[in-house]
Amino acid sequence: MILMWACFALLTLIAIAFVALPFLQKERVQTITHNANAELISIYEQRLVELQTDLDNQRIDLKNHNESVIELKRRLLNELSPEKSLNSKGNNRIFALTGAAFVIALTSVFYTFTGSEQQIAAWHDAMDNLADYGERAVMQKGEPLSQNELQAFALALRTKLSETGDDEVAWMLLGRVAMSLNEFDMAQQSFDKALQMNPDNMQVLISYSQVLLLEGSEANMTRAAGMLSKVLKVEPTNLDAISLLALIAYERKDWPQAKAAFEVLLASMQKNDTRYEMISERIADINQQMQAEGSVLPVTSQSVINVTVKLADELKAQQPQNGVLFVFAKAAQGSPMPLAVVKLEEYSFPVSVKLTDANAMVAGLNLSSAQDIVISARISKDESVMPSSGELEGHSDKLTRENVSDYTLTIDTLIP
Repeated sequence: MILMWACFALLTLIAIAFVALPFLQKERVQTITHNANAELISIYEQRLVELQTDLDNQRIDLKNHNESVIELKRRLLNELSPEKSLNSKGNNRIFALTGAAFVIALTSVFYTFTGSEQQIAAWHDAMDNLADYGERAVMQKGEPLSQNELQAFALALRTKLSETGDDEVAWMLLGRVAMSLNEFDMAQQSFDKALQMNPDNMQVLISYSQVLLLEGSEANMTRAAGMLSKVLKVEPTNLDAISLLALIAYERKDWPQAKAAFEVLLASMQKNDTRYEMISERIADINQQMQAEGSVLPVTSQSVINVTVKLADELKAQQPQNGVLFVFAKAAQGSPMPLAVVKLEEYSFPVSVKLTDANAMVAGLNLSSAQDIVISARISKDESVMPSSGELEGHSDKLTRENVSDYTLTIDTLIP
């Protein structure tokens, strides 16, 4: 800011100097000898008298006389010294001051109408209100941000990032604000920056997926599905990710996948939720589409897998106190939602559980609906299926479901 005003002042001084200096320069006057021109004129007149005498005495003829007179006049004009004939009107300092005042006045008027004074004032206001904007946008305190406030919030975030360097949270907020302003290119660039600093930021992955879905191309939908799958591998019950996957499946007319995802969302809501009726209608529409196209969920014989879970000796001392054991199976490819889940609050190793279609989270998305599966077990510190530091887990290799009836799984990994 100081540099900008310094440059403005310097340019103004240069303009004033350009206008005033010509008036302040001293006028150069050639010094001439006193009465020098009078002596030349006297000699000229004397020569004229001599020529007239020669003509009268017929020493020269009239033609030579006239030519001599002309030559005398030419020589006189060449020899006369110039005299100062310019008389200055007024004081040059007054002209200089008037020109400088005109430049200042013109600059002020021009800046008032075409300058960025209002933008600079708005920028200062945005920086002063950055914390307030953040609370209203992130913590939902007070009234929602207006369109102009969103613009100011984005400006303040960009300024903060330029001054303090990369900040994962600031980039994420800037991306979300850009989404609200329909500045999708800015949003993608902001989320890219945030993911460069933390590729596992689940909130950024979900928000980025929303931007990609709004763009709507097949390539972006595929990319969004990949991001959401990454989220659900870590947080299998993340409803935001499930809802976005449901939309992707619906747009792709993958009716079984869309129905399964929407049913998970419906099961998580109360009937008085404003979205409950809308999702119910969406599921009914999917059922009609499936009937019209003759599409049905895969129907196979009931699948049953007996899983024996063991705990590695080196991890026995690191078991979470009052831990909850989850044993579940997922499809090796495709939907990241569990096909079957068993939860045990009381257990001792080795422990045996039975995974069947009855353990499915949603209808149609069960063991029988997948050909290749991965079986996992996790000792959680609480009742959440989302992994956290200090918990223990184990995973099988990819298994062909039809070839597996009994499986022994060892919990051998400490989540850092």
